[in-house]
Amino acid sequence: MPTPRHHLNRQRRRQARADQPASATPAASAPAGPADSGEAGAGSPVGVLTEPAPPGRRRPAAKPVPDRAEVPEREETGEGTAQRPRHRLPLLVLCVLTLLLGGFAGWAHSRAGELRDDPARGNTALTDLARTSEIKGRTAVAVAALFSYDHTDTGAFAEAGKTFLTGKAVEQHRTLFAGVLAQAGRQKPVITTTVTDSAVERIDGDRARVLVYADQSSVSTAGKPRSQAGGKQAAAQDQGVYAGAMFAVDVVLRDGTWLIENIDTFGR
Repeated sequence: MPTPRHHLNRQRRRQARADQPASATPAASAPAGPADSGEAGAGSPVGVLTEPAPPGRRRPAAKPVPDRAEVPEREETGEGTAQRPRHRLPLLVLCVLTLLLGGFAGWAHSRAGELRDDPARGNTALTDLARTSEIKGRTAVAVAALFSYDHTDTGAFAEAGKTFLTGKAVEQHRTLFAGVLAQAGRQKPVITTTVTDSAVERIDGDRARVLVYADQSSVSTAGKPRSQAGGKQAAAQDQGVYAGAMFAVDVVLRDGTWLIENIDTFGR
């Protein structure tokens, strides 16, 4: 039969097992008592062999699991408010860019209107090369016909005035050749004009201004005839004058043809 001491050790082991789950930390082992003669003979110590937890070490506390119903509310109140300023920033940038582009468009439209209204900007002499070449060619032909005169073919001179002149240029041309026509019967002149160069200063729609450089020769065939051997008379001796001329003409497009409407001799 077990001894009273053995019975006491068994009671202590039962009490230690009953108190161990309720404590937060592992309970210290009960002091070992003397062993029973039968158990001591087996070589096993008598008592609880539970190893106490090292001092200062605690079990990690379990993290509380958040309620699922609280998660959407936290996202709406926390992360939602943090993202709203980031969403508003691109909208503000777009508004500023819209205002800037609108202001630039208004300024560009106003500036374009000013450039269109500027007479100098309407000059297409340097941009419309086809029309510039057409005006130069037509002016060269007109000047050569209008400022050439042959006393043997006065009809060509009159026809040139009707073909290439309009407006006040008709009277200007008549004034320039008034002296030549007055002495044509006596001097029998032959005047030849050749355009050597020209430049279109301005093209404004159906009007243009052309600067003309020309060479002009004037020959009178009314000199005294020279006697030749055998009593024959030679042709009259010519008296020629050669000079360069520079003047400007204003041309206008009428029925698909460029006509001279003004002759500017720069005060000469």
